[in-house]
Amino acid sequence: MRIIAGQYGGLRLSPPSTLPVRPTTDIAKEALFNILDNRIALDECTCLDLFSGTGNISFELVSRGAISVEAVDIHFKCLQFINDTAKKLKIDVIHTRKADVLKFITTCKDQYDFIFADPPYDLASLPQLANLIIENELLKSGGTMVIEHPSTRKMDDAPFYIETRKYGYSAFSFYKLDS
Repeated sequence: MRIIAGQYGGLRLSPPSTLPVRPTTDIAKEALFNILDNRIALDECTCLDLFSGTGNISFELVSRGAISVEAVDIHFKCLQFINDTAKKLKIDVIHTRKADVLKFITTCKDQYDFIFADPPYDLASLPQLANLIIENELLKSGGTMVIEHPSTRKMDDAPFYIETRKYGYSAFSFYKLDS
């Protein structure tokens, strides 16, 4: 797992193999950020990384200049890895929160310019995730959201859906809240 571009571009991250995660592959992540670079100015964004796991996406966002990233995951060991890595790199704009993501979404009072969610592929409420985030007003007006999911699952049943891009077994569905 490596950071692809930006301030920390090329840096390899080595999370413990015992973490309960399925990190976004470097190829899929590179494709995702190529798309994002053409759509939004990450260096002007406050970001939310749901089901953050190893922090792979959080670190990429920070490397590309994100103002702040809130990384939410239920697993303490994942958040510990993110915190330890951020400390080593002297990154102070990643803030971790240990929480059940679905409960966090319904109680969070903050809004974000960019939201990324990489839930477990077998999450029962996966098809409703985009609507849940939008209904709870976590995405700012004009904001962009991306949900990673199995390429076999359709995620287009939500307002503000734009498109889905497939990369092998994984896919990214994009949503944009009109300003």
